Amino acid sequence: MKDVAREAHVSMASVSRALNGTGVVTEAIRTRVLEAAARLQYVPNSGAQSLMTRRTHTIGIVLPTLYGEFFSELIRGIDVAARARGLHLLISSTHCDATEAGNAVQSLMGRVDGLLVMSPYVNGRFLQERVRATLPIVLISTVDVDHQHTSFYVDNYSSAYAMVAHLAGCGHRTIAHIAGPEVNVDAQERLRGYRVALNRELPKAPEYVIRGDFTEESGYRAGRELLVTAMRPDAVFAANDMMAIGCLCALTEAGLRVPQDIALAGFDDIPTARFVVPALTTVRVRISDMGGRALDSLATAIENPAQLQPVTETVPAELIIRASCGAPARPAGSPRSAPVQRI
Repeated sequence: MKDVAREAHVSMASVSRALNGTGVVTEAIRTRVLEAAARLQYVPNSGAQSLMTRRTHTIGIVLPTLYGEFFSELIRGIDVAARARGLHLLISSTHCDATEAGNAVQSLMGRVDGLLVMSPYVNGRFLQERVRATLPIVLISTVDVDHQHTSFYVDNYSSAYAMVAHLAGCGHRTIAHIAGPEVNVDAQERLRGYRVALNRELPKAPEYVIRGDFTEESGYRAGRELLVTAMRPDAVFAANDMMAIGCLCALTEAGLRVPQDIALAGFDDIPTARFVVPALTTVRVRISDMGGRALDSLATAIENPAQLQPVTETVPAELIIRASCGAPARPAGSPRSAPVQRI
């Protein structure tokens, strides 16, 4: 900094204000400082700045896995919102393991100003034991029974109910469900919505649940299992699009036509969903928007830690009706989507 000040013919205080964007400095001085810093290849020491400001301008993100379009869309939304605020991201995965969840959280301590957490192995008690109380935290699809942190949840139950009701309305009398991991709160609520809707909309229909893990491979295995069942269902509702696409592959390989022989629907509306053949009927979750809103909420908590109270926000969803469900053709110009009504 002394070298930059000498080169620019200004004080060290002016160098600090010009480089940090704090305090008042004329545009001419700012330009001289930046040009001098560039000539000298001077880069401010971020560690030293953090000691002075007590801010790292970095957000920690803990996710169950980094695989798949859902998480790439979630990260994209977080990244766009973070960049708009001049924040950086540190991302860690728990690899769907409880021990790894603790390790991931611990690895970020002291390096970030706040945490965004999405993990089935994290709850209020977990964070209370591992994270200092002053660190702002926002949860995404993560159980917080004590409501200690701001949380974002997808409206999984109502959305799954609406999808099963839609399939029943298309004339499908037996509907199977490819469920997600048992420990996952989204999967639990989607399975609950399936079961309640089946009981109310098709009270005489048998329940048929195949357990998956949200990957295409598990959807493919579920599709293969459906092929050898004694009574093949009229329709399949997968708990996410990746499993639905894997199931579609298995059904197509076996020579079945979707939706003529068996209808199919998913959940999330990942970008690929509209490009498979036939295009996938699904529940649209605005994944990127949810990530951005979670980041904005966390940034606000970091800037005003004493003024905010934890809130729980349910993210709305909508049915996206495409060819895979066998819905009757609609007149030109009629909507192909519908908001989900909370039940």
